[in-house]
Order: sequence, then C-alpha cells, then structure tokens
Amino acid sequence: MAAKSANLYARIEPDVKEQAEGILAALGIPASNAINMFYKQIILQKGLPFEVKLPMAQPVTMRNLSKEELDAEIEKGYADMVAGRTEPAEKVFADIRRDYGL
Repeated sequence: MAAKSANLYARIEPDVKEQAEGILAALGIPASNAINMFYKQIILQKGLPFEVKLPMAQPVTMRNLSKEELDAEIEKGYADMVAGRTEPAEKVFADIRRDYGL
C-alpha cells in the first residue's frame, strides 16, 4: 500500500514563493495541492507539462536606443552588408511568413 503522503523540501526565491502563493490563495488552492497537481502532470506528460525554451531574440527598436547605441547598430549592419552577411528582403519575409504561419 502506498504512503498517504510524503514530504518534499525545496528551496525557492522568497518573492517567487510569495507571488505564487498569493495567486494560489486567490484560486483557493493550497500550495501542497498545486505541487501535487504539478507532479501528476509531469507523470501524465512524461516530462514537464509546459514548453521550456529560451525566448526568441527581440529585434532592436530605435526608440529604446541612445544615439551611441543606434550608431553602433548602424555600424554593425553596415559591416554585415560589406561582409556579405545579408539576405534578400523577399527571402526574409518568406521565412517570417513560414515561421509564423502567415
């Protein structure tokens, strides 16, 4: 017969714990139940129940750059162009449409 409960000890950042427990409290779910649900989903999914990957790099936007940073980005672009590290616009847009299902 399986044990009725087991203890789990984990170290977590205090602010992460506080925020998560606040959300769980608003949902009426004790933290121990949420952890149990998470573990059951790991079993059902045979892995983490969500995608784990690095976010895609965001394009540089001019409004967030200082004059010096903008100049540096322009220099990098020019260096890429001179070195032949460019793609035709048609190919770039076709790749975007393909990648995003547009």
